[in-house]
Amino acid sequence: MNVLLVSQCDKRALTETRRILDQFAERRGDRTWQTPITRAGLETLHKLLRKTARKNTAVACHWIRGADHSELLWVVGDARRFNSEGAVPTNTTEGDVLRKGDENDWHSAEDVRLLAQLGALLHDLGKASEAFQQRLQGRLDERNRYRHEWVSLRLFLAFVGADDDAGWLTRMASEEVDDGVWTAQGRYLRDGVDPGIERYPFRELAARAPLAAAIGWLIVTHHRLPLISFKKDDGSQAWLGHRIKGYQQAWLETPLAEMAHDWNEIDSRATPADAAPYWDLAGKLPAIAPAWRTQARRVAKTLLARTAQSRRGWLEDPYVMHLARLALMLADHHYSSLGVDGYDLPVAERQRFVQADQTVFANTRKDKRGHAQRNQSLLEHLLGVGHTASLIAHALPGFERHLPRLANHRGLRKRSADKRFAWQDKAFDAAAGLREAAREHGAFIVNMASTGCGKTLANARILYALSDPAIGLRMSYALGLRTLTLQTGRSYRRDLGLGDDELAVLVGGSASRALFEYHEKLAEDTGSASTQALIEEDSHVLYEGNVTDHPLLSRALANPDIRKLLSAPMLVCTVDHLAPATESLRAGRQIAPMLRLLSGDLVLDELDDYDLDDLPALTRLVHWAGMLGARVVLSSATLPPSLVQGMYLAYRAGRHHYRRNRGQQRVADDAPLDVPCLWADEFGAQTVICLDDSDFTAAHARFVERRVAELRKAPPLRIAELLPLDTHPGLGEERTRAAFADRIREACLRLHGDHAESDPGTGKQVSFGIVRMSNIEPMFAVARALIEGEFPPGIRLHLCVYHARFPLLLRSAIEAMLDATFNRRAPESVWQLPEIRRALDAHPEPNHLFVVLASPVCEVGRDWDADWAVAEPSSMRSLIQLAGRVQRHRRKAPVQPNLLVFDTNLKGVLKGGGRGAVFTRPGFEKITDDERFLLASHRLGELLDDAEYRHLDAVPRIQPRAELRPRQRWVDLEHARLRAGLLPRAVAPARGSGRRGTQPTEQQSLGDYAAACWQYPQAALSGVLPQQQPFRDDSSANVTLAWVPDEDEEEGLKSHRVVDMRSGRKDGELYVRELLHRVSLAPATGISRWGAFDLLALVSDQAEAQDLSLERAAKKFTAVEVPENSQGWRWHPWLGITKQH
Repeated sequence: MNVLLVSQCDKRALTETRRILDQFAERRGDRTWQTPITRAGLETLHKLLRKTARKNTAVACHWIRGADHSELLWVVGDARRFNSEGAVPTNTTEGDVLRKGDENDWHSAEDVRLLAQLGALLHDLGKASEAFQQRLQGRLDERNRYRHEWVSLRLFLAFVGADDDAGWLTRMASEEVDDGVWTAQGRYLRDGVDPGIERYPFRELAARAPLAAAIGWLIVTHHRLPLISFKKDDGSQAWLGHRIKGYQQAWLETPLAEMAHDWNEIDSRATPADAAPYWDLAGKLPAIAPAWRTQARRVAKTLLARTAQSRRGWLEDPYVMHLARLALMLADHHYSSLGVDGYDLPVAERQRFVQADQTVFANTRKDKRGHAQRNQSLLEHLLGVGHTASLIAHALPGFERHLPRLANHRGLRKRSADKRFAWQDKAFDAAAGLREAAREHGAFIVNMASTGCGKTLANARILYALSDPAIGLRMSYALGLRTLTLQTGRSYRRDLGLGDDELAVLVGGSASRALFEYHEKLAEDTGSASTQALIEEDSHVLYEGNVTDHPLLSRALANPDIRKLLSAPMLVCTVDHLAPATESLRAGRQIAPMLRLLSGDLVLDELDDYDLDDLPALTRLVHWAGMLGARVVLSSATLPPSLVQGMYLAYRAGRHHYRRNRGQQRVADDAPLDVPCLWADEFGAQTVICLDDSDFTAAHARFVERRVAELRKAPPLRIAELLPLDTHPGLGEERTRAAFADRIREACLRLHGDHAESDPGTGKQVSFGIVRMSNIEPMFAVARALIEGEFPPGIRLHLCVYHARFPLLLRSAIEAMLDATFNRRAPESVWQLPEIRRALDAHPEPNHLFVVLASPVCEVGRDWDADWAVAEPSSMRSLIQLAGRVQRHRRKAPVQPNLLVFDTNLKGVLKGGGRGAVFTRPGFEKITDDERFLLASHRLGELLDDAEYRHLDAVPRIQPRAELRPRQRWVDLEHARLRAGLLPRAVAPARGSGRRGTQPTEQQSLGDYAAACWQYPQAALSGVLPQQQPFRDDSSANVTLAWVPDEDEEEGLKSHRVVDMRSGRKDGELYVRELLHRVSLAPATGISRWGAFDLLALVSDQAEAQDLSLERAAKKFTAVEVPENSQGWRWHPWLGITKQH
C-alpha cells in the first residue's frame, strides 16, 4: 500500500516525528513523507508515533488508493489540526470568545468539588491517635479495634456538636475558632471508653445537619463501605460481609441511621483501657494548624453561601455523593503514593504542602534498603489530598473529551454487502435517528437478533450511530464468560481491524488468555482459521486527547489497573471488571469502572445466561450506567420480558438521578422523563420514546409479537421429543445412574440412526452428538457405565467427557478439539481433522458415534453445531440454549427428532415423585413458605404443552402467557421467578426504629430482589446490597489442586493441593502432595476415548511455547478447583475429578 504522511507538529514534537518518519518514508517536503509500505510496517510506524506523542504532535496518514482517490487512515496526536478528511487548512484564526470548551451541563459540579475537598481535609484526622502512630512505627500489631475512619468521624462530629449546618459552617468559616472544641469532653464521644454514648451518630444528624451527615459519610467510607454487623450465638461478631438471613427495611431506607462502629470494624469488645489508645491523640490535631484552617475556611464559606441559597437532600442524591467519594478516593490513593526523589527530598508535587516540625504522620514508604520510613506528615497529607480532590472534582465535567475515541470509522459506517446482515443497516439508521434525543436523555437498546446474524458487530454499529460523529465512540462490551470475551475481542479485532491501543480485551486469569491465544495460533498454523483483516475495514481515526496535564487523568492513568480499563476506546471484558463500580466494598476497586461508565456506553451480552442470584448485581450496574450517563444495550436472542422490563426500570431510575444533576436545562424532579428506546433483530428495527413503564412494556410486547410471527415462518431446525424415565427410588444412587446410562445409550443409538452422515473417505456412517447432564457429580458414574457397558456389534462409541473439573490445560485441550469438531461452517472440513481421521481409520466398525457427555458448560460460550443432542432437563432456558447447539451452522431442517429430552432429571428419579425441589441448581424451583415456586409435578409431559417443546425455539422464553401458573407450568415458573426478582415490590414502611441493634427482625430475605437498588437510593450508602446479594456467590468450600513435578520424582506430574500462604512465602502458595484415588476403567468392546491427551505432554508444550520451566508451566496451567471433601477425590484423565464417597 502507498501512503502519504503529513506532519503538523510544533516545537520538539516536530523534531521527534521527523526522526521517526525519516526511518520509514522518503520526504516529499519539510512536513510530508510518501512511501510504499506493508501493513505490518505501517502498524509499527503507528505504534512508534503514538509512543512518542506529546501535546504538540499531529501526524495524519493517508492511503493513496488510486490516481484520484486517497483515504485518511489515522491521526496521531491533536486531530484538531486536520479536518475529518485529513486536510490541512490554508490559514487559521484562533480566538475562543465563547469558550464553549469550558462549558458543561453539570448542575452540581461545584457541590461535588466542595464535598470532596472538605471530606478530604477531614478524612484522616483519626490517624493522629496513639494507636495509629504506634502502628506506623511497628510497635503495635494487634487487629484494629477502631479504624481511623471512625475516629475521624467522631472528631468531626465533635466539631459539629449540636449545631445545624449553618452553625458549624459559620464557625469553620470564622477567623476565630475554639481549638478545644475538637476534643472537648461531652462532644468528642469515644466508643468503648465513654459509657452511655449514642452508638448511632447518624440517627439525628441527618435531619438536623444533612450536610454534616454527607461529609461524615465521605469520611467513614473513603476506604470501604460500612457493612451490617451480625452477632454469633456466643455473642461475638461474625466477619464483616457475612451474609445474613432476613433483613430490616431500615437497612434499605435509612442505612446510616443503623450504622455503629461495628459496621466499620469487628467489635472486639475491648476494655476502656484497651480502647483508649485509639482515641487519645499522639500530638497536635492538624485541624488547628493555620494552613489547614485556611483551606477549610475557604471551603466552608463557599458551602455556607450555597446552603443558604438552596437546602438540598445531600444523602438522597447518589450522583453527587458517589462522585464526591470517587474524587476523594482517587486523590487519597494518588497523594499517598507520592514519595521522595533520588535525593530523598519530597517530590515536586508534595513540596508546597510539606510542613516543618511535624510529629504526627499519615503513612510510610520504603527506603532504598527496603526499610519502612515515615513519609507524609498527617497535616501535609490532609492538605495535599484536599487540594488534589478539588482538582480532580473540578476536572470531572468533560474529562471524557480527553480520552481516546473511535471516530470516522469506516468499518462501523459501511453498509453491509451481505444480505444476511442487511438488518444491521436498518438498526444503524434507526439509531442515527435517535442521536439528538439520546444526547440529552440517554438510550436503552434491546438487540434480540438470532444467533449467527452478527449481533456483536451490530451492537457496536448501533452505539456508533448514536455517538456524535465529530467526537466518536467509546463503549464497553461486558460478557459473562472468559471464553466468550476472548471470542468477542477476536471478532472485533478481525472485523474492524483494531489494534491493542484501540481495543482492550480483559478477562482476568492470564492462564486462560495464554491458552486461548495458543490454540488460536495452532489453528492458524494448520490453516483451519483465517484472521486476516481487510484493509478497507481498517480505515478509522483515533482521536487522542492530551492527558499529561489533565488534573484527573494524569493521576488516574498513572495507576496501571485504571489505565488498562480506561484508556482504550473499545473495551471487551468479563462483567467482573465493571461490576466493582457497584459491588466493590473496598474503595480502590470502584474508581476505574466508575470512570469507565462515566466516559462510555455499555453493552451487556447474553444477560439471560446469568444465574438468577446474579441479576441483582447486574441490575445495579445498569442503574449506575443510567445514573452516570451511559447508553445501554442488552443483547440476547432469548431475553424474557420481565428481565428487559426490570433493567429498563433500573436504567430509567438512574437517568432520573442523572437529569437532576446534568442536562442543558434544569427541570423539575417530577417532570416526565423521556427515554429513547430501540429494539432490533434480523427482521427490522423499532424506535419509541418511552414516557413511562407502560409505554415501554407495550412497545416491547409489540416488538416480540412481530418477532414471534417471523420466527414461526421459518422451518424448524430442532424437533424435540420427551423420553419417559422410570422412577425406582429404592435402587440407590449408583444403580440409578447405571440405569440412566442405559437410557442415554438407547437415545444415542436412535439419534445416530436418524442423523448419521457418510464419511466421504470410507463410507462409514458417522454422527456427532451432545449429551447434556445437569450436574457434575453424577456424570462420573454415568460416564463410567457408558464406557464399561456393551454397544451393539458394528458400532463404535468415541466418548469425550467435558466439565469444569479437569486440570485447566486438559480442559483447554478438550475445548479446542470440540470447538474444531463442532465448527461445521464448512461441513466437509470435519472429515479432515486429524483426531477424527485417525479414529475412523483405526476402527473397522461401519458406524461411529462421536459423543460429548457434558455438564451445563456446553450451553453457553461454545459455538458448536452438533447433529443431535440428548438432555437431562433443568429449565426451559437451558433446553433452548442446548437446542442452539444443534444445526447451528448448517441449518438443515430435520425430518426426525434431533433433540431427545428426558421427562425428568436424576433428582426426580431418586425422589420418586416425592415433594421438594427437583429442577434446582441449576433450575428455577425454589422452596418458600407458600410453595409458590415449587412445581406440583416433576414430569415434563405434565408441565409442558407440545407446542412449547416440539419445535424448540426462543418463543416460550420471550413471550410468556398472559396468566402465569408457576406451580403447574414449567415455562411459567421461570417467568414468575424473574418477575418476582426484577420487578418492583410495593414500598413497605420501615418497621420500628431498630434501636435494639441490627439483628434481622423480618423473615423475608432480600434474596434475588433486584429492584431494591433503585427503589431505595440510600441503600447504596452502605454495602448492604452487595453483602446480601453478592455477585457470583459461591458459598461452598473449594480446594485448588494442581499437577506439578515432585521434587523426589525424576519424571511425571503428581497431584498436589494448593495452600494459600500469602503471609510468609514470596509466591504466596504452598504445594502439598495430595493423593487422588485413581479410578480403574475397563472399556467395553467398541468404546474409545475421544481426546486422549497426555497431561505431561501438554504441559511440556506450554513450557516451550511460553518459555517457562516445566514446574512453572505446571503450576500455571494445571490448576483446578474442586469441592472440599474430607474423604478425598477420585480421578481419571478420561472422567475428570469427583468426590470420594
